[in-house]
Amino acid sequence: MKINLTNLIIYSFSKLLKRLPPSKRAEVLMNLINLSGKKSSPGENLGFLFELENRLYSLEGKASVEYGNGIHTKHRHLKYHEFFIKNLNVGGHVLDIGCGNGCMDYDIVTAIPNIKIVGIDLNEKNIEFARLHYQNPNLTFIHGDALKGLPDENFDVVLLSNVLEHIEQRIEFLKKIMRQINPERLIIRVPLFERDWRVPLKKELGIDYRLDATHYIEYTQEEYFEELQQAGLKATYAEFRWGEIWSVAEPLPDGGKNN
Repeated sequence: MKINLTNLIIYSFSKLLKRLPPSKRAEVLMNLINLSGKKSSPGENLGFLFELENRLYSLEGKASVEYGNGIHTKHRHLKYHEFFIKNLNVGGHVLDIGCGNGCMDYDIVTAIPNIKIVGIDLNEKNIEFARLHYQNPNLTFIHGDALKGLPDENFDVVLLSNVLEHIEQRIEFLKKIMRQINPERLIIRVPLFERDWRVPLKKELGIDYRLDATHYIEYTQEEYFEELQQAGLKATYAEFRWGEIWSVAEPLPDGGKNN
């Protein structure tokens, strides 16, 4: 039987690490990392550390979902659900594009009486989870691709929570929303490029600086407001928290045709 030596070493090492408390495990790994970078140039060492950081970030996200029993703990730490609730009206009809597992929509209908929300998401497992765990007569969850087709209904407000960055043709998509649904406003949450000094340094070194490999953009403030304007929208409110833009956008007069 052929044995992969690398896998055998990794397996044996991991078994040894498991015997140590977390702080000691981290100490051993830090010593290995320091040793591996001693003969590297500063740029090579930084590149290695950033690549490692990216992989750790991904693992941390998965572990946070497990720790939160299926819900990433960022939902309660960032408290962005409260931002969306604050900017919605009683009795409104809302479309949540990219609703994920539905936990934010459930919090909204729990907090606001008589509001009705339709959530749509591309991930079928998300919709199955939402339908199972977040049942409410004012909630409807749809499995579908909003880029290919929007629900044939009128909505007062459209929610886009960490969605736009996953879309390549964002301006055209925003125009499509306004043309087909014609909401009074959009409530938007997107990641900031300017969230940390390491982001531009990663970019400088040719290391992936995105929070998610499916992101087409992580916005500077200027890029965000410019895209809204090109889509015929203006930000009537914006705040910058947790390395993100939280914003309310409304249509420009005449859809911005005079700009």
